[in-house]
Amino acid sequence: MKNQYLLGGFVLAASFLVTAFPALALGDVSYANDVKPILHDYCLSCHQPGGKGYERSGLDMRTYESLMKGTKFGAVIKPGDSYSSVLIELVEGRAHPSLKMPYGLEGGLAKDKIEILKKWVKQGARDN
Repeated sequence: MKNQYLLGGFVLAASFLVTAFPALALGDVSYANDVKPILHDYCLSCHQPGGKGYERSGLDMRTYESLMKGTKFGAVIKPGDSYSSVLIELVEGRAHPSLKMPYGLEGGLAKDKIEILKKWVKQGARDN
């Protein structure tokens, strides 16, 4: 009987984690299907020509190529290294508070979306 409770608890906990953090359930993260929609919904209004983020940093997020080119200050993605990637540093709020991205989004980017971005970078930030 005790084993049934333990098994039930494990199944419940695993279900919660997959529901709360969909990126944990993902195998390979796709730029086109997983990353680009996040960038489009939360970043592109500022990070394209004419936007404030583009004017200040030079970061254009319209395409994979322009994202990987980075800013006038350097790359924002280090394929394979999410901790050192500036994009992840900014969305996690590890930089100066004035640089937290997406700019003006109350509460910041949702944790599940950050996890998708991190996993994509860890997997090599491929154009897939």
